[in-house]
Amino acid sequence: MTEKHLSTQFDTELSAISSRVLEMGGLVESQVAQAIYALTHFSGDIASQVLEVEERVNSMEVEIDSDLSTIIARRQPTARDLRLLIAISKTIGNLERVGDEAARIARTVQRLINTGMSSRLRLPAGDVSFEAGLATTSLRKALDAFARLDTHKALEVIKQDNQIDQEFEGLMRKLITYMMEDPRTITASIDLVFVAKAIERVGDHAKNLAEQIIYIVKGTDVRHNTVEAVESVLK
Repeated sequence: MTEKHLSTQFDTELSAISSRVLEMGGLVESQVAQAIYALTHFSGDIASQVLEVEERVNSMEVEIDSDLSTIIARRQPTARDLRLLIAISKTIGNLERVGDEAARIARTVQRLINTGMSSRLRLPAGDVSFEAGLATTSLRKALDAFARLDTHKALEVIKQDNQIDQEFEGLMRKLITYMMEDPRTITASIDLVFVAKAIERVGDHAKNLAEQIIYIVKGTDVRHNTVEAVESVLK
């Protein structure tokens, strides 16, 4: 009876910490969406809101990491339970870095507004929004896959990463063209290069989350593997 009781407590702790991860994921997903809105509308107020959320995201990472250490020390989990806790630790690290990318975009918006560049900047809003849409969709899918431990949805996220990379490259070419046509836009366009890279990194972190899901379920580390290799693990 005692052994079953301890097992039930452990399951409750795992469920609670997984819920916290999803809460953190929802927060950073909203943070990215707000950062992109701030950029496409040059809203200093929204950019400030994104930066205010950053501190909360950082605190959540520290709190969840502390809880993980306590659970591992007290329960000494093995096999899949241990893989889950290790994967959660890596997942919250990736989510915190997604928040960092959102904050980077927000600070760029503030700089463009404060220097007056936003009023004369040729912003490829459609391209930025499309790349951002792909990245946030991947992040949402990865979080949903984590909630369900759905390896097939995780595979979809991994596959979509190539499309995000292609959009990033296309946006780079457009920004380079702007700079060549009007040297006065070089400084602001370079800022947008870093924004585009930040969005691309959000997609990278979503892919990392997806790889951790496969690790939890299959016990196989698929990082740095081709899509074909990942597919073979899931067969």
